[in-house]
Amino acid sequence: MTETGFRTEESAATMDDVPEDQTTRAPQTPEPLTQYLQRTVQRVRAFDRRHPLVWDLHLTGFWTAAALIDFLGDGWTRVARSTDVPDALVLVLSLALSLPLLWRRSHPRTVLLLMAPALLVNAWTGALLQAALLQLLVVFHIALRSPLRSLWWTTAVCMAPVVLTVVRHPQGTADEGLVPHAMSLLVAVAIGITVRTRRAYTAALEDRARRLEIERDQQARLSAAAERTRIAREMHDIIGHNLSVITGLADGGRYAAAKSPERAGQALDAIAGTSRQALSELRRLLDVLREDDPEPADLTPQPALTDLDRLLDGVRAAGLPVEATIEGDPKISPGRQLTLYRVIQEALTNTLKHAGPNATSSIALSYADTGAVTVTVTDTGRGGTPDSNGGRGLTGMRERTALYGGTLEAGPRPHPAHGWRVHLHLPEEPAQ
Repeated sequence: MTETGFRTEESAATMDDVPEDQTTRAPQTPEPLTQYLQRTVQRVRAFDRRHPLVWDLHLTGFWTAAALIDFLGDGWTRVARSTDVPDALVLVLSLALSLPLLWRRSHPRTVLLLMAPALLVNAWTGALLQAALLQLLVVFHIALRSPLRSLWWTTAVCMAPVVLTVVRHPQGTADEGLVPHAMSLLVAVAIGITVRTRRAYTAALEDRARRLEIERDQQARLSAAAERTRIAREMHDIIGHNLSVITGLADGGRYAAAKSPERAGQALDAIAGTSRQALSELRRLLDVLREDDPEPADLTPQPALTDLDRLLDGVRAAGLPVEATIEGDPKISPGRQLTLYRVIQEALTNTLKHAGPNATSSIALSYADTGAVTVTVTDTGRGGTPDSNGGRGLTGMRERTALYGGTLEAGPRPHPAHGWRVHLHLPEEPAQ
């Protein structure tokens, strides 16, 4: 009866403490019988979580009935050291050793203390009821749910009746009375600690998985925000510059239409070319946002310093004279080249929009042997704040510059000069 009871309680603890996903974590598809057993165990475990009192009542009722059968059938007399124990006392002891099991999961230490007087009386009288072995179920739950330091006094409470039995009702050697009970107690503690460790390990894995999911979602949100910022910056550079060029060409073509139709036709051709270039760049950029793209993505590379001449030609065609001075050999990475290109593009775009008529612009680009680079873009316009209407031009330039640890200065040229000045410096690129 002892072994059967202990296995029953071990199964109950497993149902209480092992997560459901542990039963399905298998490297291969389970057999049909295994699947059926897994589903059955999962349903029983889920029901026990929702209605724990049902299981507790059934288990307590089972062991109480077993204790009463042992009493009514005089089975206890076959193992008792003394049969001169009143029947009423035997009945009270049987109930005192079985009924407290109802609270074994919620208050295991209290249950053991309630059983302790009955255990001592059982040992003193020599009845040695088998219901006394139910203390092992309580010890199991103490090892499973209570602080481990409780096991010291738990061991003392459980071994005291055994020592009392050996002293008051000696039979055989002392080892024969003490060792089996000590081993049973040790097994109960070991099983409780094992299940407890497994539960803690599973909880740690679940917590780690939950934290990794949170970190993954946070990283995805940060990446999405960074991508939105990058796309907004690129779209601002593309649309702002090309529309400024188109506006300048359209104004020039309108004035030239009456006096020089050929110049007006050239302006229209330049507008068409600039529009096609802007559409191509926008299409390439927006392809990034498409989730389902049956067509291959456009593999056109990002602008680099080799495209600077084409940029300047477009600005000159829009009516802004530009002079460029380049010193040194451009040995910098593509990312830094894109930053230089976009800063120059934004500075010229602002000149087209804000400098006014008869303005000119100059670009001084200097490459150092160490890899540092400096660019200064000035104009002779009427000045003004480019972002005063809510634009992102200067903000985008500063963001690009900060990516490479550079500095950006933008503002009116010092008196008596007129116009605007943008100065960018990128330090030496760190070695890879």
